[in-house]
Amino acid sequence: MPEPKSQPAKSSLPTQARSGVVLGIEAPVLDFFEAAGTLFLTTWESLRYIITFRFDVMKTLTQTAAVGFDSMGMSMLICLIAGSVLALQTADKFAQTGADAYVGGLVALAIVREIGPIFTCLAVGARAGTAIAAEIANMQVTEQIDALRVMRVNPVRYLIAPRILACMIALPMLTILGEVVAIIGGMLVAQSVARLHYHKYIESVLLYLKPYDIRVSLLKAVIFGLILGAISCTVGISTKGGAQDVGRSTTKAVVWISIIIIIADFFLTWIFFGTTLDGNG
Repeated sequence: MPEPKSQPAKSSLPTQARSGVVLGIEAPVLDFFEAAGTLFLTTWESLRYIITFRFDVMKTLTQTAAVGFDSMGMSMLICLIAGSVLALQTADKFAQTGADAYVGGLVALAIVREIGPIFTCLAVGARAGTAIAAEIANMQVTEQIDALRVMRVNPVRYLIAPRILACMIALPMLTILGEVVAIIGGMLVAQSVARLHYHKYIESVLLYLKPYDIRVSLLKAVIFGLILGAISCTVGISTKGGAQDVGRSTTKAVVWISIIIIIADFFLTWIFFGTTLDGNG
């Protein structure tokens, strides 16, 4: 008698369920690569307009003033608290061990190399970045950007490039202000907590803080401004739907700014300080 044919093993999951699982995994991955591609293309096109000086100068100056004025108070307050807390945690302990001469240098290096650029960018992202994303997202859902395209006006050149350049200009200025305020705050706290004389604190700052540290700090601020402006504008111009989606885009912009800035700071620190022994270039 002929042997019965073996039946193929049936999958434990129905075909429809397997398709749903695959689609559930693929959709976020595709969305991520689509967003990354849009961000790269938008940033590249904006940089071409900036490098070739094909942007609206008055609009850039207006946006720079708006970004700087809106975020100045918050960024300076955050840096002041950061410098004060850093001095509060170290001044007394250093004074007890006779190492109070290092307090000013420690505070200055920590603020200028890391805390100042990062905290300033996060403050600007929370204030001006959300405003930029919401403004462009609102223009997108109300079809104002489509109207610009109909009038043969490039939205990247007219809207995005000036805002990115404004962030790249405003961030270094806010960073320098925040760092000065943070170092002064640390000095006041060190004097009140550990009775560290102002002259000794400032002498330590000047001894350990090098021009290389300030140059790297400003370069970080410029790069962070580019990232902040590009993400805010790209998220805004990619918004689809209605008013509810404008709020979602604003939240998405803040989240992505925070994540990308911290990742970028790690690699920038590795490049500028991880390959040198003394940080002097």
